[in-house]
Amino acid sequence: MVDSVLSDGMVEERLDSIGVDRRTFLKFCATLAGVLALPPAYARNIAHALQTVRKPSLVWLEFQDCAGNTESFLRASNPSVADLVLDILSVDYHETIMAAAGHQAEAAKDATVAAGGHFVVVEGSIPRGQNGAYCTIGGKSAVQILQEAAVGAVAIINVGTCSSFGGIPAASPNPTAAVGVSAVISGVPIINLPGCPANAANITATFVHYLTFGALPALDSERRPLFAYGARIHDNCPRRGHFDAGQFVSEWGDEGHQKGWCLYRMGCKGPQTFHNCPTVQWNDGTNWPIGAGHGCVGCSEPNFWDQMSPFYARLPKVPGFGVETSADAIGLWLAGATAAAFAAHGGVKALQRRGEERKPARGRIEEQEPAPEGGK
Repeated sequence: MVDSVLSDGMVEERLDSIGVDRRTFLKFCATLAGVLALPPAYARNIAHALQTVRKPSLVWLEFQDCAGNTESFLRASNPSVADLVLDILSVDYHETIMAAAGHQAEAAKDATVAAGGHFVVVEGSIPRGQNGAYCTIGGKSAVQILQEAAVGAVAIINVGTCSSFGGIPAASPNPTAAVGVSAVISGVPIINLPGCPANAANITATFVHYLTFGALPALDSERRPLFAYGARIHDNCPRRGHFDAGQFVSEWGDEGHQKGWCLYRMGCKGPQTFHNCPTVQWNDGTNWPIGAGHGCVGCSEPNFWDQMSPFYARLPKVPGFGVETSADAIGLWLAGATAAAFAAHGGVKALQRRGEERKPARGRIEEQEPAPEGGK
């Protein structure tokens, strides 16, 4: 572990050198407080942590991946501030961005792991077929590299759905026997940040939470941070009012689509997907898939490629559910069971949310036709 502490002066110096003023830095800290669902006052705590933190070492491993999560992280909003965070996190090994190569790169990784107290970030699924022959680096299989890197680690942070749950490589018929990290590693704290790709804001916020509070964030039963995956997309979707009013898009490009009506009938999986996409969005809050007119495909859920497809087909008519069934009930059913959904997101919080959802009348689905314009 790199044993260095950034003083206030060093941080100010670094900010100036990359053209970031103090105001921008504090705004960045306030944004992270929002992502972490903390009161605005905690922005000062975050700023203090980033200014006085002892640099934790980070080993970023890539296996069966498209490097989409790396691209997402490197293209985070306020890239100059992202550079600062990369400096605070001593990134000692990352195949895509490190200058070293070959034996030098492997030596850097081995030295960091030997020192212990490091974080391991994993991108991509882990192939176990043919004794790991489908993915080898430096003569070692992905399984071997991961097991060695996990020794002495503070935690393993899986970025993207592939390392979290196996993702697309693990979809049926799964020819490489790909799995998520938790199928290979035990005895080390594991945090999953699923998504195709993971949102850079959630990646940064996870590290900042640890640096600020000295602890990993609270997780659900899928090992996802509650601050990012504690609510369904359907609950916070800006099109939810159209769902409640029975206003649905029926064809791409139709009047409802042009007016921003609900995309449920076009296959949107928002009712059964937990993620903070509606509130954090992408590209500095510029937009997100549903905002751009495309339904959610449920990419942050386990087995989404098999379970959520076909992506442009509406949710199936579930046996035992009639016209009085809401998308909330169907979403919970498809997630496994109502009780399982409650357990996944904390009993008290889920019960409170369920109670709140029962207060207003929900839109009826399946047999209901879209209401005329204006909901009349």
